[in-house]
Amino acid sequence: MVQTLQAQAVNLRDLIDKFGIQLVEDEGFFREWQDNLPEITDLDRQLLDKVKAGYINLLNYPPLLENVIRMAVLDPMLFIGDFYLAPFYVKAEKSVEIISEDEGTIITGNMDTLVLKDQFWVMVIESKKDSFSFEAGLAQILAYMLGNPHPNQPSYGLINAGGSFIFVKLVKAERPLYSTSNIFGIRNRGNDLYTVLKIMKRLCQLVISSAEA
Repeated sequence: MVQTLQAQAVNLRDLIDKFGIQLVEDEGFFREWQDNLPEITDLDRQLLDKVKAGYINLLNYPPLLENVIRMAVLDPMLFIGDFYLAPFYVKAEKSVEIISEDEGTIITGNMDTLVLKDQFWVMVIESKKDSFSFEAGLAQILAYMLGNPHPNQPSYGLINAGGSFIFVKLVKAERPLYSTSNIFGIRNRGNDLYTVLKIMKRLCQLVISSAEA
């Protein structure tokens, strides 16, 4: 009997049992968030400082829900990073369907935001309200990334939980392999949004290069 699961209800145990997904702890597996990061402009920094200040101000008016985080943090960062301009375009609430190899399980759901380049999945962004942890979104975003229609290319994801960010990489090898970056937080000294934007740009560069190869 075929079992259908909603991506929002999937946990890591489901992905391990149904799809054989495995965490890779070797730092060499996901170097993309550390190596060859592009520079950002002084204007980018000024705008990101405003994004940080706006988020800190919103903390004074709880609850800080998912749609507010998206308007105050994610949408401005997509704009600053030029992800609304060609060759990129943004799809919101895109439905996906993932079927396990034995066809015994189907996972369905919608992604919060999907940045595309020629049908390649550049960035899956899962926005969670301020009180949620990354673990609440990790299994969900991995389930979506398993639905990448280009299995020969790595998929990259970004989870935004309140004022914190973490990047995810998934490779569909003989069994799906994934790893995560460090956690970046708006509350940290300085402005971690600078680094978050640099990583977003770097991952998109890599996907464009793969698509053109």
